Amino acid sequence: MNGGEAELEKGGGLSSDTKAGAEPVSLEELRQRMAHFARERDWEQFHSPRNLLLALVGEVGELSEIFQWKGEVPKGLPGWDDAEKEHLGEELADVLLYLVRLSDMCGVDLGKAALGKMDINARKYPVGQCKGSSKKHTYYSSSNGNAAAKEDATALAGSNDGESKSSEC
Repeated sequence: MNGGEAELEKGGGLSSDTKAGAEPVSLEELRQRMAHFARERDWEQFHSPRNLLLALVGEVGELSEIFQWKGEVPKGLPGWDDAEKEHLGEELADVLLYLVRLSDMCGVDLGKAALGKMDINARKYPVGQCKGSSKKHTYYSSSNGNAAAKEDATALAGSNDGESKSSEC
């Protein structure tokens, strides 16, 4: 990691109005601030999609380390102290910042892409078939006639593990 990436992680140079308790921040505001931050330091030369992706993967690894060996962690993080929660917030922020910067460098409107993906997932996982289930969409036959999904469902129904498989999610 070069010095630019380390400083990007720390959020150096961002004003104090980004602290907790401030108004919600949009993806567009983060994108603009990240672009300004990199431009000010002449770091755009280092922010190729590949470099940003590799930095993002490294940050996801650091985020994963926080949960490693903890077993299942309940919602709300009961039993975690303030320092652990603060560290988690910092690592989540690192992941978000690199993701926003990567999407910007690739010319992808991250907000629109996320909403589009949610629409796709709503079609893949209809509430009436999937509510309360964690199965992947390929476990049931979709109404659009997806042959691969039907084959997966048929294969699962014919499995010999001794339990009945449903053709729903």
